[in-house]
Amino acid sequence: MQKSEKASLWQVVKAVFWSFVGIRKKSDLEKDAEMIQPSQVVIGGLIGGLFFVVSILLVVKWVTS
Repeated sequence: MQKSEKASLWQVVKAVFWSFVGIRKKSDLEKDAEMIQPSQVVIGGLIGGLFFVVSILLVVKWVTS
């Protein structure tokens, strides 16, 4: 089993974004599974979730003001 190269930041961001949206090609999912480390997914998911929550709070504050 060969050790594959590490995923770039952009690949992690794309994988997390498409996971949030819920749309993903099987071929892209398999490619990401080979390259992305679990720690990268966890950190990317936490940052993505925080960004989502802050965005929603800002939109609600903007609409209600």
